[in-house]
Amino acid sequence: MTPDQQSMSHTRVISIANQKGGVGKTTTTINLATALAAVRKSVLVIDLDPQGNASTGLGVASNNRDKGSYQVLSGQILAQEAIQKTQIPGLFIIPADMNLAGAEVELVSADYREYRLQKALENAGLDFDYILIDCPPALGFLTINALCASHSIMVPLQCEFFALEGISHLMRTIEKVKASLNPILEVQGIVLTMYDGRNNLATMVADDVRKYFGDIVYKTMIPRNVRVSEAPSHGKPALIYDMRCAGSRAYIDLASEVLKQEQSIAA
Repeated sequence: MTPDQQSMSHTRVISIANQKGGVGKTTTTINLATALAAVRKSVLVIDLDPQGNASTGLGVASNNRDKGSYQVLSGQILAQEAIQKTQIPGLFIIPADMNLAGAEVELVSADYREYRLQKALENAGLDFDYILIDCPPALGFLTINALCASHSIMVPLQCEFFALEGISHLMRTIEKVKASLNPILEVQGIVLTMYDGRNNLATMVADDVRKYFGDIVYKTMIPRNVRVSEAPSHGKPALIYDMRCAGSRAYIDLASEVLKQEQSIAA
């Protein structure tokens, strides 16, 4: 069995994933989504992390998540029933809460366990330009569901000593998923995050990653930035909280790179 994603032929589904936590995965998801919405793309964020940080960062209150990704995966509701508007025009979200943690166990014995999300999206017939899936910091069934539902994966990578070691494991997982579950899956790109140009180690790591992975590493690097860190506590993406800060400008540049990628794919 392989995914049939022709029903959403114009929709680009991208998983934002890294099995390591604290690398800027959720920050990248919500700010890239905001930047794409700002140029009139219709975007759906699917929060697939039980911590629900993407939901918080897009202003969804914890008491307003009773219809979310867990209920969609478990078949209790249709995907379209879980979609909520955000404060950003053109940007929508399927939220998550801690109930989602139970899905890892429940999916083990479920029918089509790797394709629950893919089937839910296909059956919903959603009309978005982009669907961005914020994955949990683990390579369990939730992340596998995301990868099976996606055209590509974007990997946020923190500029630190163990960066290359961790990503090599993730790349092997991607290859296994592509070989056995989702043959269309590609690596969209690697995003270097939390970059501090004053730190020699960060510069060395960035150089090593570019040397090893070449053109799949985005030119844009996301800097360490206080305003980006503050934004989620206000229930806002950094681009809304402070559009002029260095982190916001970086995510606008990243969105520009992604859009250029899509143009080249379409061509």
